[in-house]
Amino acid sequence: MDAIRATDLSKYFGDVRAVNHLNLTVARGEIFGLVGPDGAGKTTTMRLLTSVMEPTAGDAWVLGRHVVRDAEAVKEEIGYMSQRFGLYPDLTVEENLYFYADLFDVPKKERDLRLPDLLSFSNLTPFRKRYAKNLSGGMKQKLGLACTLIHTPKVLFLDEPTGGVDPVSRRDFWRILYRLLKDGVTILVSTAYMDEAERCNRIGLLYNGRMMAADTPGNIKKLIQGSILEVVTSEGRRAASLLRRIFPEDAVGLFGASVHVFVKDAPAATNHIEKHLKENGCPFENIEVIEPSLEDVFVSVIGSKEKTNES
Repeated sequence: MDAIRATDLSKYFGDVRAVNHLNLTVARGEIFGLVGPDGAGKTTTMRLLTSVMEPTAGDAWVLGRHVVRDAEAVKEEIGYMSQRFGLYPDLTVEENLYFYADLFDVPKKERDLRLPDLLSFSNLTPFRKRYAKNLSGGMKQKLGLACTLIHTPKVLFLDEPTGGVDPVSRRDFWRILYRLLKDGVTILVSTAYMDEAERCNRIGLLYNGRMMAADTPGNIKKLIQGSILEVVTSEGRRAASLLRRIFPEDAVGLFGASVHVFVKDAPAATNHIEKHLKENGCPFENIEVIEPSLEDVFVSVIGSKEKTNES
Protein backbone atom coordinates (compact mmCIF):
# COMPACT_ATOMS: atom_id res chain seq x y z
CA MET A 1 0.00 0.00 0.00
CA ASP A 2 1.24 3.48 -0.88
CA ALA A 3 1.88 5.86 2.00
CA ILE A 4 0.25 8.73 0.07
CA ARG A 5 -2.19 8.56 -2.81
CA ALA A 6 -4.18 11.30 -4.51
CA THR A 7 -6.69 10.90 -7.33
CA ASP A 8 -7.92 13.93 -9.31
CA LEU A 9 -7.30 16.08 -6.23
CA SER A 10 -8.44 19.66 -6.84
CA LYS A 11 -8.77 22.89 -4.91
CA TYR A 12 -10.34 26.00 -6.41
CA PHE A 13 -10.46 29.50 -4.92
CA GLY A 14 -13.06 31.19 -7.06
CA ASP A 15 -11.68 31.13 -10.59
CA VAL A 16 -8.18 30.22 -9.40
CA ARG A 17 -7.35 26.52 -9.68
CA ALA A 18 -4.61 26.17 -7.07
CA VAL A 19 -4.55 22.37 -7.45
CA ASN A 20 -6.01 20.96 -10.64
CA HIS A 21 -6.79 17.23 -10.95
CA LEU A 22 -3.60 16.15 -9.20
CA ASN A 23 -2.69 12.46 -9.29
CA LEU A 24 0.11 11.37 -6.99
CA THR A 25 1.50 8.27 -5.29
CA VAL A 26 4.29 8.14 -2.74
CA ALA A 27 5.61 4.74 -1.70
CA ARG A 28 6.28 3.86 1.93
CA GLY A 29 9.83 4.67 2.94
CA GLU A 30 10.64 7.01 0.06
CA ILE A 31 11.34 10.71 -0.12
CA PHE A 32 9.28 12.44 -2.79
CA GLY A 33 9.94 16.03 -3.82
CA LEU A 34 7.31 18.46 -5.07
CA VAL A 35 9.17 20.92 -7.28
CA GLY A 36 7.81 24.13 -8.70
CA PRO A 37 7.94 27.93 -8.63
CA ASP A 38 5.98 30.12 -6.24
CA GLY A 39 2.27 29.79 -6.98
CA ALA A 40 2.61 26.31 -8.46
CA GLY A 41 0.31 24.80 -5.82
CA LYS A 42 2.87 23.12 -3.54
CA THR A 43 1.58 24.56 -0.25
CA THR A 44 -2.08 23.96 -1.14
CA THR A 45 -1.25 20.35 -2.03
CA MET A 46 0.44 19.92 1.35
CA ARG A 47 -2.57 21.35 3.18
CA LEU A 48 -4.95 19.04 1.33
CA LEU A 49 -2.86 15.94 2.06
CA THR A 50 -2.48 16.81 5.75
CA SER A 51 -6.24 17.31 6.26
CA VAL A 52 -5.75 21.00 7.03
CA MET A 53 -7.94 21.96 4.07
CA GLU A 54 -10.76 20.13 2.30
CA PRO A 55 -10.52 19.63 -1.47
CA THR A 56 -13.01 21.02 -3.94
CA ALA A 57 -12.99 17.68 -5.75
CA GLY A 58 -11.07 14.42 -5.86
CA ASP A 59 -9.76 12.15 -3.11
CA ALA A 60 -6.57 11.46 -1.19
CA TRP A 61 -5.41 8.89 1.34
CA VAL A 62 -2.51 8.82 3.78
CA LEU A 63 -1.60 5.39 5.13
CA GLY A 64 -4.94 4.16 3.82
CA ARG A 65 -6.95 6.81 5.66
CA HIS A 66 -9.08 9.28 3.70
CA VAL A 67 -7.94 12.86 4.28
CA VAL A 68 -11.52 14.15 4.69
CA ARG A 69 -13.50 11.28 6.19
CA ASP A 70 -10.66 10.20 8.50
CA ALA A 71 -9.07 13.61 9.04
CA GLU A 72 -8.36 13.26 12.76
CA ALA A 73 -6.85 9.80 12.30
CA VAL A 74 -4.60 11.16 9.52
CA LYS A 75 -3.33 13.97 11.76
CA GLU A 76 -2.33 11.49 14.44
CA GLU A 77 -0.14 9.55 12.00
CA ILE A 78 1.68 12.42 10.32
CA GLY A 79 4.05 15.28 11.02
CA TYR A 80 3.54 18.55 9.14
CA MET A 81 6.12 21.33 9.09
CA SER A 82 4.64 24.33 7.31
CA GLN A 83 6.59 27.26 5.86
CA ARG A 84 5.85 29.26 9.00
CA PHE A 85 6.15 26.60 11.65
CA GLY A 86 5.00 27.95 15.02
CA LEU A 87 8.03 28.05 17.29
CA TYR A 88 7.60 30.09 20.45
CA PRO A 89 10.45 32.64 20.62
CA ASP A 90 10.25 33.20 24.38
CA LEU A 91 10.54 29.48 25.12
CA THR A 92 13.84 27.62 25.13
CA VAL A 93 14.63 24.81 22.72
CA GLU A 94 13.74 22.28 25.41
CA GLU A 95 10.54 24.08 26.39
CA ASN A 96 9.36 24.20 22.77
CA LEU A 97 9.81 20.43 22.55
CA TYR A 98 7.87 19.90 25.78
CA PHE A 99 5.12 22.19 24.52
CA TYR A 100 4.65 20.17 21.33
CA ALA A 101 4.80 16.94 23.33
CA ASP A 102 1.83 18.28 25.33
CA LEU A 103 -0.02 19.21 22.12
CA PHE A 104 0.33 15.66 20.82
CA ASP A 105 -0.46 14.07 24.22
CA VAL A 106 2.89 12.27 24.33
CA PRO A 107 3.06 10.40 27.67
CA LYS A 108 5.67 11.74 30.12
CA LYS A 109 7.67 8.53 30.14
CA GLU A 110 7.87 8.50 26.35
CA ARG A 111 8.75 12.19 26.04
CA ASP A 112 11.57 11.82 28.57
CA LEU A 113 13.03 9.17 26.30
CA ARG A 114 12.36 11.05 23.07
CA LEU A 115 13.72 14.49 24.01
CA PRO A 116 17.39 13.54 24.45
CA ASP A 117 17.26 11.56 21.20
CA LEU A 118 15.69 14.43 19.26
CA LEU A 119 18.13 16.99 20.69
CA SER A 120 21.05 14.78 19.73
CA PHE A 121 19.49 13.88 16.38
CA SER A 122 19.12 17.56 15.44
CA ASN A 123 22.48 18.61 16.95
CA LEU A 124 20.69 20.92 19.39
CA THR A 125 21.83 19.38 22.69
CA PRO A 126 24.33 22.22 23.40
CA PHE A 127 21.55 24.76 22.81
CA ARG A 128 18.74 23.15 24.79
CA LYS A 129 18.50 26.12 27.20
CA ARG A 130 18.73 28.79 24.49
CA TYR A 131 15.62 30.79 23.67
CA ALA A 132 14.21 30.04 20.22
CA LYS A 133 14.38 33.73 19.28
CA ASN A 134 18.15 33.58 19.67
CA LEU A 135 18.68 30.64 17.32
CA SER A 136 20.06 30.96 13.81
CA GLY A 137 17.76 30.28 10.85
CA GLY A 138 19.19 26.80 10.38
CA MET A 139 18.80 25.95 14.06
CA LYS A 140 15.19 27.14 14.04
CA GLN A 141 14.44 24.82 11.12
CA LYS A 142 16.04 21.88 12.92
CA LEU A 143 14.09 22.69 16.07
CA GLY A 144 10.90 22.87 14.00
CA LEU A 145 11.64 19.43 12.59
CA ALA A 146 12.37 18.04 16.06
CA CYS A 147 9.02 19.40 17.30
CA THR A 148 7.29 17.82 14.31
CA LEU A 149 8.88 14.46 15.18
CA ILE A 150 8.01 14.49 18.89
CA HIS A 151 5.08 12.08 18.43
CA THR A 152 7.00 9.74 16.07
CA PRO A 153 5.00 10.27 12.86
CA LYS A 154 5.08 7.66 10.11
CA VAL A 155 4.72 10.20 7.28
CA LEU A 156 6.42 13.59 7.26
CA PHE A 157 5.22 16.58 5.23
CA LEU A 158 7.75 19.40 4.86
CA ASP A 159 6.75 22.58 3.02
CA GLU A 160 9.92 24.27 1.73
CA PRO A 161 11.73 23.55 5.01
CA THR A 162 15.05 25.10 3.98
CA GLY A 163 13.77 28.33 2.46
CA GLY A 164 16.07 31.21 3.39
CA VAL A 165 18.53 28.90 5.16
CA ASP A 166 22.27 29.02 4.47
CA PRO A 167 23.84 26.23 2.36
CA VAL A 168 25.62 24.53 5.29
CA SER A 169 22.42 24.35 7.35
CA ARG A 170 20.54 23.05 4.30
CA ARG A 171 23.08 20.25 3.95
CA ASP A 172 22.78 19.38 7.65
CA PHE A 173 18.99 19.38 7.41
CA TRP A 174 19.07 16.90 4.53
CA ARG A 175 21.45 14.64 6.43
CA ILE A 176 18.79 14.45 9.14
CA LEU A 177 16.13 13.59 6.56
CA TYR A 178 18.24 10.71 5.22
CA ARG A 179 18.54 9.32 8.74
CA LEU A 180 14.75 9.44 9.05
CA LEU A 181 14.44 7.50 5.79
CA LYS A 182 16.61 4.74 7.26
CA ASP A 183 14.09 4.50 10.10
CA GLY A 184 11.29 3.92 7.58
CA VAL A 185 9.69 7.36 7.67
CA THR A 186 8.02 8.44 4.42
CA ILE A 187 8.79 12.05 3.46
CA LEU A 188 6.98 14.42 1.11
CA VAL A 189 8.97 17.64 0.76
CA SER A 190 8.31 20.68 -1.38
CA THR A 191 11.23 22.75 -2.60
CA ALA A 192 12.16 25.44 -5.08
CA TYR A 193 15.82 24.35 -4.95
CA MET A 194 16.71 22.07 -7.84
CA ASP A 195 19.82 20.74 -6.09
CA GLU A 196 17.56 19.51 -3.28
CA ALA A 197 15.24 17.85 -5.77
CA GLU A 198 18.23 15.78 -6.95
CA ARG A 199 18.38 14.25 -3.46
CA CYS A 200 14.87 12.78 -3.66
CA ASN A 201 14.00 9.22 -4.73
CA ARG A 202 11.34 10.66 -7.04
CA ILE A 203 10.14 14.14 -7.88
CA GLY A 204 7.02 15.72 -9.31
CA LEU A 205 7.14 18.86 -11.46
CA LEU A 206 4.22 21.02 -10.37
CA TYR A 207 3.06 24.00 -12.40
CA ASN A 208 -0.20 25.96 -12.23
CA GLY A 209 -1.65 23.29 -9.96
CA ARG A 210 -0.95 20.46 -12.39
CA MET A 211 1.53 17.62 -12.15
CA MET A 212 3.58 17.96 -15.32
CA ALA A 213 5.72 14.86 -14.73
CA ALA A 214 6.63 12.50 -11.87
CA ASP A 215 9.59 10.11 -11.89
CA THR A 216 13.16 9.69 -10.67
CA PRO A 217 15.44 12.70 -11.22
CA GLY A 218 17.37 10.68 -13.80
CA ASN A 219 14.26 9.79 -15.80
CA ILE A 220 12.89 13.31 -15.52
CA LYS A 221 16.03 14.61 -17.22
CA LYS A 222 15.26 12.39 -20.21
CA LEU A 223 12.09 14.40 -20.85
CA ILE A 224 14.01 17.30 -22.30
CA GLN A 225 13.40 17.73 -26.00
CA GLY A 226 16.63 18.24 -27.91
CA SER A 227 19.99 19.25 -26.44
CA ILE A 228 21.37 21.96 -24.19
CA LEU A 229 24.31 24.06 -25.33
CA GLU A 230 26.30 25.83 -22.65
CA VAL A 231 27.92 29.07 -23.75
CA VAL A 232 30.70 30.10 -21.35
CA THR A 233 31.22 33.85 -21.55
CA SER A 234 32.38 36.76 -19.44
CA GLU A 235 29.38 38.77 -20.67
CA GLY A 236 26.50 36.46 -19.82
CA ARG A 237 23.68 39.03 -19.82
CA ARG A 238 24.74 40.50 -23.14
CA ALA A 239 25.21 37.07 -24.71
CA ALA A 240 21.78 35.94 -23.50
CA SER A 241 20.19 39.09 -24.92
CA LEU A 242 21.90 38.56 -28.28
CA LEU A 243 20.91 34.89 -28.45
CA ARG A 244 17.26 35.67 -27.72
CA ARG A 245 17.23 37.53 -31.03
CA ILE A 246 17.89 34.30 -32.97
CA PHE A 247 16.30 31.70 -30.66
CA PRO A 248 12.91 31.67 -28.92
CA GLU A 249 13.09 33.71 -25.70
CA ASP A 250 12.16 30.73 -23.49
CA ALA A 251 14.95 28.66 -25.10
CA VAL A 252 17.70 30.86 -23.65
CA GLY A 253 18.53 30.98 -19.95
CA LEU A 254 21.24 32.69 -17.92
CA PHE A 255 22.91 30.34 -15.42
CA GLY A 256 25.62 32.10 -13.44
CA ALA A 257 28.62 32.67 -15.71
CA SER A 258 27.13 30.80 -18.64
CA VAL A 259 24.15 30.83 -20.98
CA HIS A 260 22.08 27.68 -21.68
CA VAL A 261 20.32 27.32 -25.02
CA PHE A 262 17.75 24.61 -25.78
CA VAL A 263 18.24 23.43 -29.37
CA LYS A 264 17.05 20.64 -31.69
CA ASP A 265 20.20 20.38 -33.81
CA ALA A 266 23.30 20.91 -31.65
CA PRO A 267 25.99 21.11 -34.43
CA ALA A 268 23.99 23.56 -36.55
CA ALA A 269 23.03 25.66 -33.52
CA THR A 270 26.65 25.79 -32.34
CA ASN A 271 27.77 27.25 -35.66
CA HIS A 272 24.87 29.72 -35.60
CA ILE A 273 25.72 30.87 -32.05
CA GLU A 274 29.43 31.25 -32.81
CA LYS A 275 28.72 33.36 -35.89
CA HIS A 276 26.14 35.58 -34.19
CA LEU A 277 28.29 36.30 -31.11
CA LYS A 278 31.38 37.05 -33.23
CA GLU A 279 29.44 39.37 -35.52
CA ASN A 280 28.26 41.33 -32.49
CA GLY A 281 31.67 41.40 -30.78
CA CYS A 282 30.55 39.34 -27.78
CA PRO A 283 33.42 37.25 -26.38
CA PHE A 284 32.93 33.59 -25.42
CA GLU A 285 35.27 30.90 -24.20
CA ASN A 286 33.49 27.70 -25.12
CA ILE A 287 30.28 26.21 -26.50
CA GLU A 288 29.44 22.57 -25.76
CA VAL A 289 26.59 20.15 -25.23
CA ILE A 290 26.01 19.47 -21.52
CA GLU A 291 23.83 17.13 -19.47
CA PRO A 292 20.63 18.94 -18.52
CA SER A 293 20.05 19.95 -14.93
CA LEU A 294 16.61 19.57 -13.38
CA GLU A 295 16.18 23.32 -13.75
CA ASP A 296 16.86 23.00 -17.48
CA VAL A 297 14.29 20.22 -17.74
CA PHE A 298 11.68 22.15 -15.78
CA VAL A 299 12.05 25.19 -18.04
CA SER A 300 11.86 22.96 -21.13
CA VAL A 301 8.79 21.01 -19.97
CA ILE A 302 6.93 24.16 -18.93
CA GLY A 303 7.82 25.93 -22.17
CA SER A 304 6.56 22.99 -24.24
CA LYS A 305 3.33 22.85 -22.23
CA GLU A 306 2.66 26.55 -22.63
CA LYS A 307 3.23 26.37 -26.39
CA THR A 308 0.79 23.44 -26.58
CA ASN A 309 -1.83 25.42 -24.65
CA GLU A 310 -1.37 28.45 -26.90
CA SER A 311 -1.84 26.35 -30.04
